[in-house]
Amino acid sequence: MSLAVPTQTLNATRKLGKNELHLIGSNFWNIRGCCKYLKVIDIETQMSIIQLHNGKFLIIDTVEMNNRLRQKIDKLTNNGDNIEAVIGAHPFHALSFPAFYQAYPKAAYYGTPRHLRRLTEIPWKGDLNNCSVRKKWEPDVEMRIPAGAEFINPQPESTNHFISVFVYHPASQTLHVDDTILYAEKPGFLLKLFGCKDGAIAFHPSIKTSGLYPTRDAPYLFREWMRNVLFDWPFENMCCAHIGVKLGGAYADVVTLLNNTEPLFAELSEKNRKKIPLDRTSSSNQTNMNTKDNECG
Repeated sequence: MSLAVPTQTLNATRKLGKNELHLIGSNFWNIRGCCKYLKVIDIETQMSIIQLHNGKFLIIDTVEMNNRLRQKIDKLTNNGDNIEAVIGAHPFHALSFPAFYQAYPKAAYYGTPRHLRRLTEIPWKGDLNNCSVRKKWEPDVEMRIPAGAEFINPQPESTNHFISVFVYHPASQTLHVDDTILYAEKPGFLLKLFGCKDGAIAFHPSIKTSGLYPTRDAPYLFREWMRNVLFDWPFENMCCAHIGVKLGGAYADVVTLLNNTEPLFAELSEKNRKKIPLDRTSSSNQTNMNTKDNECG
């Protein structure tokens, strides 16, 4: 796990089981799902459920549901009638959306530009690239897109899974983030062979390659964006798609991670300064766009 730093405090609870509703904080539930990397290593994926002040529910990302999980969601949401909206927060977390839509077709669906391009069978209500859509559920829920990285058409699709919409729920002080930040509470044997350690937190490995724009300013734009997030959002818990949930102390750990990444930001900025940057700041490049089999959740 690239640039991983140990967390200051390990979770007091055991590793969260799959396909269960886990209450993380006030009106915030997280569900762990299975996602196989190289068809062997389970790097997990996630779905979060947030109850709004109006009593309705916001679904953030989706996972494959078994019958037991479906029954629990039905009970919580009155058979889906109280699901106000379903949000796709990561461009490459799309595998479970068609089945979830079949189960809950009455909800309004909002996704990233790639969701809207790829999953045309879903009647999307809006695009998260639209600022007004991201602000739709404030102050209950806040959403932001990282600066310095491509959101509309991340390339190459096979490896650049860096960007995701950060979702913050103030009432529970919980941050929902997909691939941008990784947390490994208790990685399995195979993941440990890849260098993952208990309680490690890291930015997605593509931060070193294609994750950020190849410009001199991009690393520092992302750093300043992260600093603003830390200034505005005093989160204590962090739900990461890969590979777990940090219960308590997440804020301090992300501060440490950001500080420890400073040398990399400088290195990337200098490297980009020395070369002619490729134009990846435009979504006009359609080469290899919406390629299948690049999903990671």
